[in-house]
Amino acid sequence: MDRKPKTARARNATSAASDQTRTALVHAALQLFGVKGFDGTSTREIAALAKANIGSIAYHFGGKEGLRLGAADYIVETIQRVATQALDGVPPIGEAPASAEVAREQLRGAIERMVQFIVARPEAGEIVQFLLRELSHPTAALDRIYAGVFEPLHRRLCAIWAAATGEAAESDATKLTVFTLIGQVIYFRIGQEAVKRRMGWAAIGSAEAAAVAAVAKDNLAAMLAFHEITPPKDKTP
Repeated sequence: MDRKPKTARARNATSAASDQTRTALVHAALQLFGVKGFDGTSTREIAALAKANIGSIAYHFGGKEGLRLGAADYIVETIQRVATQALDGVPPIGEAPASAEVAREQLRGAIERMVQFIVARPEAGEIVQFLLRELSHPTAALDRIYAGVFEPLHRRLCAIWAAATGEAAESDATKLTVFTLIGQVIYFRIGQEAVKRRMGWAAIGSAEAAAVAAVAKDNLAAMLAFHEITPPKDKTP
């Protein structure tokens, strides 16, 4: 007996289930690779955590290495989305820079949104843990993440800093300053357990992240004050 062709609804349901499996595998890989490392994680463990058939790893990603690259692609897509929101209204590099005050406001907004995502959002934990592994033992996955988000995002923030302060966007001092701005935020994720104990917080949610953001923006204000742009003197006699 000939099988009846699948209806559009059935095809959509199959596609949705396939997408769910793919997403579950990526999240399982992020968690396990981040905690146990790539070599210390078996495909069986990944499939079990994702509640998927072990063969689905080969089907969707071609194998364990392909899954690691798939996890890297997920990180790129996620951070690009967050960065787009954090840098809303910021012109691309190469366009006319904003005024110093507008650029400073953009930096404050970027810090606020970075804190809310990196510190308060649960999914940021698995991303940061995976990244720490990649940064200590670089692979092709880190190459994708660096090219996809690290370098372009850092360049954009350097350009905003330059517009806010008058410093050269690609100077070593500007690059290191931007790394410092980002690093203070990331600490509150990687040092979360120490922070919670010292602060007496049961968890870090939106309210706690707002407190962190307030201090981070105060630090930014102090750094900007140090680099206050001095208007050129009027040479007219």
